[in-house]
Amino acid sequence: MDAKVLSCGIRFSNLPESYVRPESERPRLSEVSECENVPVIDLACSDRSLTVQQIGDACKSYGFFQVINHGVCLEVVEKMLGVARDFFSLPVEEKLKLYSDDPSKTMRLSTSFNVKKEKVHNWRDYLRLHCYPLHKYVPEWPSNPPSFKEIVSVYCAEVRELGYRLQELISESLGLEKDSVKNTLGEQGQHMAVNFYPPCPQPDLTYGLPGHTDPNALTILLQDLQVAGLQVLKDGKWVAVKPHPNAFVINIGDQLQAVSNGRYKSVWHRAVVNADKERMSIASFLCPSDDAVISPPKPLTEDGTGAVYRDFTYAEYYKKFWSRNLDQEHCLELFKN
Repeated sequence: MDAKVLSCGIRFSNLPESYVRPESERPRLSEVSECENVPVIDLACSDRSLTVQQIGDACKSYGFFQVINHGVCLEVVEKMLGVARDFFSLPVEEKLKLYSDDPSKTMRLSTSFNVKKEKVHNWRDYLRLHCYPLHKYVPEWPSNPPSFKEIVSVYCAEVRELGYRLQELISESLGLEKDSVKNTLGEQGQHMAVNFYPPCPQPDLTYGLPGHTDPNALTILLQDLQVAGLQVLKDGKWVAVKPHPNAFVINIGDQLQAVSNGRYKSVWHRAVVNADKERMSIASFLCPSDDAVISPPKPLTEDGTGAVYRDFTYAEYYKKFWSRNLDQEHCLELFKN
């Protein structure tokens, strides 16, 4: 493979060797059933206490849920998906101007997960952007397609508002003041990964992304409605999450597992690929500020259990997360008391 990215206009008839997973690590797609009863939570519900309870139940039992009537304008969502498709349809030489395999860059096009370190690659390209504060990062974003900066800025701002609302509801569901979680996380950073999964000749030999948990606090995922690909680990089995119209999938990340003192679980999830169709997904990540000390609020440790994890800063966690392989044991295990 000469091109640095998969979205280079070539349709592969065989899976290149560097993408083939060892037998024991393959997705076994025929054994995956659809996830029954994925919690779908209506944020326009007038009974706040009901919403809080539904979110608490979902965070405890699933580690993820879908939200509808979420306040992010549907036209904004459509435009975001449109401009993401336009970006990945650009000529490969245009895209490669943005290519980098350095994870510390705040804007880059790349492929797989950590190309320089990993033994087996993942079948995806992605555009990674930092999104907060916007005035700081927008100037370095792609200027092609021409509408990219404007459309993505509006989307990022609306998704951030949704993230804050969800953190308030999550906070209340833990029996805390509504600002408690937000205050613990400090001035939150925001990143985005625009993921592109081209058609894959042998989907059962590889992943778009293998099983992992997210190192951040909260992930707000926009799924392609046409092509499912998200799978989560529920009760020890991988199950497929069918995209719900006009919904976002919300994932609890490692930081909320730590802040909730282990009550809420950071969900293991993975992306699988499709033989016939390309798939897009757009993940927005809210992350604690680097110097935020991740520690459960007092009420969550007062029942005699004590803190499950030692206090750490997000910067310390993130460094550890990127220095290992994506699918190793849970990074939080390294911070247990």
